[in-house]
Amino acid sequence: MPFGLSTCPSTFMRYINAIFGHLISKSIVLPYMDDVVIPVANESQALEYLKIVLEVACDYGLEINFKKCQFLRNTIDFLGHIIENGRLFPSPSKTEAVINYPDLKNTKDVRRFLGLTGYFRKFLPSYSTIAKPLSDLLRKDSLFQFYAEQQTAFQKLKYLLSQQPVLSIFNQNSPTDIHTDVSIDGLGAVLFQKSIHDNQFPPVFYMSKKTSDHERKYTSFELEVLAVVEALKKFRFYVLGTSFKIITDCDALVKTLSKKELNPRIARWALYLQEFNYTIEHRTGSKMAHVDALSRPPHCMLIQNSVHLQFLKAQQADDQITAIKTLLETTPHDNYIASIIKTAHERGHFTVLRIQDLVSKDFYILRLKDKVEKFIQNCVTCILTNRKRGKQDGTLNPIEKNDLPLHTFHLDHLGPLATTSKKHKHVLAVIDAFSKFTWLYPTRSTDAAEAINRLENQRHVFGNPYRIITDKGSAFTSSAFEDYCKKQNILHICITTGLSRSNGQIEKQNSTIIAVLSKLSVDDPEKWYSHVPHLQEILNSTFQRSIKMTPFELLFGTNMKSCQVIEIVELLNDEITAQFPEQRDALRQDAKKQIYKVQDENRRTYNLRRRQAHKYQLHDLVAIKRSQFDPGLKLKQKYLGPYKVTKVKHNDTYDVEKCDFVDGPSKTSTCAEFMKLWLSQTNST
Repeated sequence: MPFGLSTCPSTFMRYINAIFGHLISKSIVLPYMDDVVIPVANESQALEYLKIVLEVACDYGLEINFKKCQFLRNTIDFLGHIIENGRLFPSPSKTEAVINYPDLKNTKDVRRFLGLTGYFRKFLPSYSTIAKPLSDLLRKDSLFQFYAEQQTAFQKLKYLLSQQPVLSIFNQNSPTDIHTDVSIDGLGAVLFQKSIHDNQFPPVFYMSKKTSDHERKYTSFELEVLAVVEALKKFRFYVLGTSFKIITDCDALVKTLSKKELNPRIARWALYLQEFNYTIEHRTGSKMAHVDALSRPPHCMLIQNSVHLQFLKAQQADDQITAIKTLLETTPHDNYIASIIKTAHERGHFTVLRIQDLVSKDFYILRLKDKVEKFIQNCVTCILTNRKRGKQDGTLNPIEKNDLPLHTFHLDHLGPLATTSKKHKHVLAVIDAFSKFTWLYPTRSTDAAEAINRLENQRHVFGNPYRIITDKGSAFTSSAFEDYCKKQNILHICITTGLSRSNGQIEKQNSTIIAVLSKLSVDDPEKWYSHVPHLQEILNSTFQRSIKMTPFELLFGTNMKSCQVIEIVELLNDEITAQFPEQRDALRQDAKKQIYKVQDENRRTYNLRRRQAHKYQLHDLVAIKRSQFDPGLKLKQKYLGPYKVTKVKHNDTYDVEKCDFVDGPSKTSTCAEFMKLWLSQTNST
């Protein structure tokens, strides 16, 4: 099974078809999953076919459960149907389930009931029109209102299946007719075949279909053609490859399909009909009443004089019963509505629809849905536990780039990695934001002293940057690192906790560094240290899409030279020296344009699945996402709070401060993506 256990049925069926394929083509055996039927005309043929099938099963090592086998039977129960003497009945066990189906309480019950009865719709003339009041309940935004019309449809479907409807089994050698008719409410068709016993045309299959809102706007002629097309789609596996007759009461249909010029819709349908071998015959409407019932809604059924409906109408007209019904629809006092909704909601903090069902069983409350929605919006537990749905807040805001290299550095620690012989466990990565030039420094720890020492060594060669961007690692938030930045006149920016895309350049580079080091040191993980210089060389001499050149070329104005070509340096030295200033400025301008272009592409792609962030104000009460600080707590609340916004910063980021003795840091910074409004618990109902 190439895709796991979910493909078991199709894999098994494909195997069975492959084994018995040569017998299936001769109609000797009819398999479906692990059920196999061998149709025969007499006992001698039965023994002959049975021997053939058993030999094939034996050759492929298939086992047969003898207790479940039936031999030489005139009647069999197969796939929910009774097959007997060329006729087809619904299985009694299935029809009994329909007859005993309980009253429908909600849309799920309606969907289950229609699914059950729909399996036998081929036995029922005008199934779609009878079931229309029930299927309308499944429309989007439709209210569940089960009135007399729906009850009548429910009982009618149960009654029709209880009468044991009968169909004939299709015989591909018998003459076949398809009768169609249509109304604005639905399409209908019946597949008939001539009986070899009495030359009558018993039904083989009933088809009915409710017209959609769009199809109801078709002209009558277009609907007639549509009925033929839908009938052939339904009966395709019966009639494809055989000659048959289509009988309709639309005289225009017979003549129009042979015209040279047709409107586009009819022309498309006419092309579909060309793959069938058919003739069309016209009959007057008076001779097509059997099909009319399939396409036209049975309005008379809604006014039948059943005892149930008589009692219902009498009760509705009785003043005393109406008064009792009004009293039973308990309408609580306004002062108790909030308590009722709270009690129902706190049984499990369910969704709006489920709370509505719980409350409406015992109480009648006007605009209940609005009241429940407002209550859930103010529920502290739901605020802290429910995830934010839909598009996430916040769009991509690329960091503004300066025209000069070595202006902005991105710093981050990688690791811990396998400890080397020199006790190195981490890598300090430094990336120049403009040129993408990368420095990699193996370190023994992530403390501030070692990070400062590496920056000092780099300063003696490249000087100080104007700005450094880091996460809130312990090395970068320490007072020693802050003092160093102030002393060297460097602006230090810490990104928002949990928002790794704010330092996206180095985060993306980190994934590349880790992947390459792991592959280079797969045989000896403790030797990763020896590969770092080589990796740094490759990163700086490899083409970068965002700048359309290598980082080394953009920073120094020439390509990196290896030891094999060092001898040509002297030959090119004078020319490089003369052209370098002009070439360098041109390269940097081109790189800046390319960086902005890539940033714009990334921003547009990223923002497709984002929305504009909510603009929180100073002193707003909010909840912040727990995963920033304490991951892996599946059963814990997803959010912490309440927090108060103490500072509004750029790019939808905020400083917040805890307002109460609750879980979480006392002060932190976060962004709109990880925040939601904290609505106080008030009696808003």
